[in-house]
This record gives sequence, structure tokens and C-alpha cells, in this order.
Amino acid sequence: MKAQILHNYDDDLKASRWLNYEDYPDPVLTKPSDVIVRIGGAGVCRTDLHVIEGIWRPHLDPTGDKLLPLILGHENAGWVEEVGSHVEGLKKGDPVIVYPKTSKGTSLASRRGQDMHADGTFPGLDANGGYAEALVTTARNIVALPKTLEPRDVAPYSVAGLTAYRAAKKATRHLLPGEYCVVIGAGGLGHIAIQVLRAMCASEIIVVDTSDVALQLAEECGADHLIKADGGEIEAVLSQTKGKGAEAVIDFVGTNGTTSKGLAMTRNAGSFYLVGYGEDVQIPALDLIACEKNIIGNLVGTWAELTELMELANRGMVNLETHEFKLKDANVALRSLHHGKIKGRAVLIP
Repeated sequence: MKAQILHNYDDDLKASRWLNYEDYPDPVLTKPSDVIVRIGGAGVCRTDLHVIEGIWRPHLDPTGDKLLPLILGHENAGWVEEVGSHVEGLKKGDPVIVYPKTSKGTSLASRRGQDMHADGTFPGLDANGGYAEALVTTARNIVALPKTLEPRDVAPYSVAGLTAYRAAKKATRHLLPGEYCVVIGAGGLGHIAIQVLRAMCASEIIVVDTSDVALQLAEECGADHLIKADGGEIEAVLSQTKGKGAEAVIDFVGTNGTTSKGLAMTRNAGSFYLVGYGEDVQIPALDLIACEKNIIGNLVGTWAELTELMELANRGMVNLETHEFKLKDANVALRSLHHGKIKGRAVLIP
């Protein structure tokens, strides 16, 4: 099969080409629970850029010589191509989306549905992913798609959408009518979260972004108030929330000062949900105690939450803004993402 392969890290993202488009052995069934998926779409994520520049290297490849070469791609959807002998309920041609974390399913975390906290592999990060024509996973990771959804249209939901859904879902559990939720960053994840918030609660949604294009997308997705991040965004949010701040703030950026600004936008006893990363969260302990603000990290969601998200998509309550690239043009897609030229999410099509 053809695949896009990372052979070397690029700490400064200055190389003319990051991935090599080349032949690679087809995936094979090695366990009776395995499933081979023919890729219909693979999402292009900023995490892919972080893998390329080595941010994950201390955690996944500390010696720098065991992980590479690696096929990137952790947001995958397609059609069942082949199943192991113990797999039931799946047949060749079934459209599916792939839950990203592969675990054995026997740990306490897995049995509680928290596979993202269980031991295992994360294809595209520490095992071969979906920037290829096919991918091997397990039956445990498969979510069947309704007939209304095409794999190429939903692939980024498997991580980006799922992460946004998990954070927004947490916020909707306490947001009441008349209260406020601020979304910082209306890009690939943020525009999904806005739609989830609109579908699942009645709070007013305030969106903060540096980009006019992103703010326009946010308005299309159901945002109530748009604020340009031009240096006065804290004051604008406080003004919009009667000087108190928002009950929930979800930060999809996590860099360039957004964490301190997001905390400043969060009212006392409110919750600050951090999804984006790149800087440290700085707050004096006394301030945290005095204001009783909650700081909540958000990893990818659960298999059940991916199923819930697919139901929202099936009902037309969440739509994904995508731009398609051919698999052979993965470097073009990644470079476009790196330079902020992608509205929504990019998807590679084999």
C-alpha cells in the first residue's frame, strides 16, 4: 500500500518536506479480534505537527531511535476490509470510524470506559496510523457509521471532534440558561465545540479568536457573541458577562497567553477547561483558593462519547467544516495547517 511516512524529526518545522510518500507493507491480521480498515479519510491535526517537531518525543521516543519510521494519522474513518476470526457484527464494506486509543480492554480504566487512560498504543503517535491506504485496529475500537455519514466527511471527529465534544459535554453538565460559556479559538476543534454547546445546553456562547475568518465560522456554528482577540478581549468578555466572567471557559489554544486570559475570563467558582497546549498555566495558589476556580484538563473522549457524537452528526446537529487533500499531498496539507490556512479541518483521501 501507499503511505506517508515520517523518517526524521524536524524541531523547527523548517524542512521542505516532512513525510515521504512511499510503498509500505499492507497491514495484516495478527489477533482474532483485529480489524483492517480501508481508509476513506484521515484527519490532519496540529498534533501531527507536534509529533514531527518532536514535542512528544520525550514521552514516546526518549532515545529518538525506536519510534521512527512512523505512519502518522490518528483521526481515521473508512470501510471494513477484513476481520479476525473472533469478530462478530462487522463485515467487509461496513462504514466505520476508528476510536483512536487501542487497549487490551482488561484494565480497570478500560472496564470503566476510560481507554484513553489505559495501557496501549495510539496509532499515529506511537504506532502506525492512517496516513495510508489501510490501517489495522481492533473490533473494540470500531464505531459503526450510520448511512447518512461518509467516512471522508467524519474522520476528524475521531480525535478532534471527540476531544471538543468531551470538553463541551463537561461544561454542559453545569451550564444553565442565562449563563455564559466562552470558547477561545474557533478553529478545527472550537467550531465543533460551539455546535455541541448549542445542541446540548441553553447558555450564551461567547467566542474569542484572532481571526475574522474563524469568527465568521463561529457565527455560522451558532455563537451568540463574537470577540476579536486584539488585546482587549478580557475586558470585552467581562463587559458581556456583567463584570463577573463566564461560568465556563474552554481554551482550545493553550498558548500565547490564552491560559492566563482564559482564567481572567472565568468567574469565581467557574470552570476553566484546557484543551490546547503549549504554555504553562500560571496562577498563585492564594488566588486559586480565594476564587475557587476549577482548572480541568481534557484529553480525547471515550468510545461511548464518540458514539454520542456520531448521533449528533447523524441528526445534523453538528457539522464538520473540511478541506480535502489527496494522500500524496500530505505535506501540502500539513504546511497549510502550520501557516493557518485551513478553515475547519483538513482530511487526506487515499
